[in-house]
Amino acid sequence: MATPSSNQYDVIVIGAGHNGLVCAATLARAGRSVLVVEAADQVGGMAVTREFAPGYRVSSGAHLLHQMPLALMRELNLSGHGLEFAATSLATTALGDEGTGLALACGGTPGAGWTARDAAAWPAWQGRLARFARLLHTLLAAPPPRLGTEAWTDKVALAKVGLRLRLLGRRDMREFLRIVGMNAYDLLEDEFESSLLKGALGLDAVLGTNFGPRAPGTVLTLLYRLAAESAAGPMPLALPRGGLGALSLALARAATAAGAAIRTASPVERILVADDRATGVVLASGETIGAGRVVSSADVKTTFLKLLGPEHLDTGFVRRVDHVRTSGLAAKLHLALDRLPGFRGTAPAALGGRLVVSPSLDYLERAFNPSKYGEWPSSPALEITLPTVSDPSLAPAGHHVLSAIVQYAPYAPKAGWAAEKRPFLEAILARLEAYAPGLRNSIVASELSTPEDLEREFRVPGGHWHHGDLAFDQFYMVRPVPGASQYATPLQGLYLCGASCHPGGGVMGLAGLNAARRMLDAGDTP
Repeated sequence: MATPSSNQYDVIVIGAGHNGLVCAATLARAGRSVLVVEAADQVGGMAVTREFAPGYRVSSGAHLLHQMPLALMRELNLSGHGLEFAATSLATTALGDEGTGLALACGGTPGAGWTARDAAAWPAWQGRLARFARLLHTLLAAPPPRLGTEAWTDKVALAKVGLRLRLLGRRDMREFLRIVGMNAYDLLEDEFESSLLKGALGLDAVLGTNFGPRAPGTVLTLLYRLAAESAAGPMPLALPRGGLGALSLALARAATAAGAAIRTASPVERILVADDRATGVVLASGETIGAGRVVSSADVKTTFLKLLGPEHLDTGFVRRVDHVRTSGLAAKLHLALDRLPGFRGTAPAALGGRLVVSPSLDYLERAFNPSKYGEWPSSPALEITLPTVSDPSLAPAGHHVLSAIVQYAPYAPKAGWAAEKRPFLEAILARLEAYAPGLRNSIVASELSTPEDLEREFRVPGGHWHHGDLAFDQFYMVRPVPGASQYATPLQGLYLCGASCHPGGGVMGLAGLNAARRMLDAGDTP
């Protein structure tokens, strides 16, 4: 490995989120001298564990690990760097308004509450979508080709996409092309009869997006989730011991073990440019650090419009970056509880799994509708976990933590979050109380992070955990924008490796891995 001087490295990685850490570890393992600079006081980005009330710790952003490929975890030896799991293969329970519930084991085995018709239809559905997900995962796990070029590498990559699609067989290929642009509402209505099952699957299709279940392309977002999970082996829906921050710490240890250096509390003020090439960074402290290459895991708008500056870019490119849709539509709720709540229609053993409040597709659509007008829903959709059931270390003895993703919370409500936050919290708690009577009386402390709060805490415009919508016009070959879709950027020596890039957000690590491999394969590192 090259030995850096005190202020010169082969590669500087901006941001110690999981993608930045994966990128740094991969480059360092290949013998490059790497420095990671992180603005926050701890590594992890949106995958961190912090104390939100005295004695109560929670995964502050992402709260479940279900998309990181098992092969990547093994390659970086994360278990050898301290990663342990409190629970894996978590089951999902869909909560009904009448105290009913529907259980779905991890891996898709029907449980209690299923109708005979849905149980009979499920294996064919699961098998078909699993085949489509495996096809899509091959696209997620490699840099996308570029359109309109004469490069043979792009032509070969496009040919491979067509071949993989053709290898599905005529029937599956036609079905994939029929449904991939559909809305989840129509597809699920065609396939199943149980409102609870359709609502739970619909929530999977829209969680973290700016779409309702009737929006075209929500089958794509459902397949995206399944594609990422297909490579996770036995780890889909898993809880790291110590929260998601434990994963980030293991990634940081893997990077430093490979020789990378990590500096926290070191925000970047700007990216240095000399002779039309990125040559390092200037920190907010005024310190200058040089590098042969700079890789940013920050979002695309922060990278180009703030850290680099539009003066170094073509006007058309700047316009495309400015038009990337980055407003988040999900909030995060944390509750400190003095006892374990009971949820109606849910067996005690299921409380250690994933609970969803989306009792029907129409419920989900009604929850989405107000957000179009800058309003929050009185009955939001929820993904709930009680991590302390499996990991008691996160709370005082006998106490618990509830963590919930709240869909749909507009980024900018009409009256502003200063006025709307408390009423929205009350609406969420009323919804929870309907499913878990007595829960309010057990609350020791509460914290609601709106998209505006997430933006401030994690330095992500809009508080969007994908750094931008997952939609056909911001996906694969055009993600984040044409001209920067293969991790390289219009400025020589500057690369992207964050969730703005292909394949997108979620605690997956593939954007960081793909970016590092792209640089190494092209011989584009010192």
